[in-house]
Amino acid sequence: MSVKEFSDKLRKRAQRKIHVRKNLEGTPAKPRMTVFKSNRYIYVQVIDDAAGATLASASSLEESLKGLKRNVEGASKLGEEIGKRLKEKNVGTVVFDRNGYKYHGIVKAIADGARKAGIDF
Repeated sequence: MSVKEFSDKLRKRAQRKIHVRKNLEGTPAKPRMTVFKSNRYIYVQVIDDAAGATLASASSLEESLKGLKRNVEGASKLGEEIGKRLKEKNVGTVVFDRNGYKYHGIVKAIADGARKAGIDF
């Protein structure tokens, strides 16, 4: 992958992110669940945009989730974990923010894992 192709990929993701975020907002009743993928780890946060506060978070970097790989199976387990943490805080519904990533693979697995834990989108 050349430098130009890499910069085009980042530019396109940034455009998708702006396009998606202009229609999403987390409220106290329905917070925003956002996903970030680095080359090594996966991060998920649930944010109340009205208060500017993070309600819950989970990542494959945490000690309890350290064994998770950055693949679909690991993402599914991470989604279930964030779903469990949200249920403990009595949050049953969220708005899913894919953060400019295409909705397939790891991003889809996180959403499916959270649904499996009882979170509605």
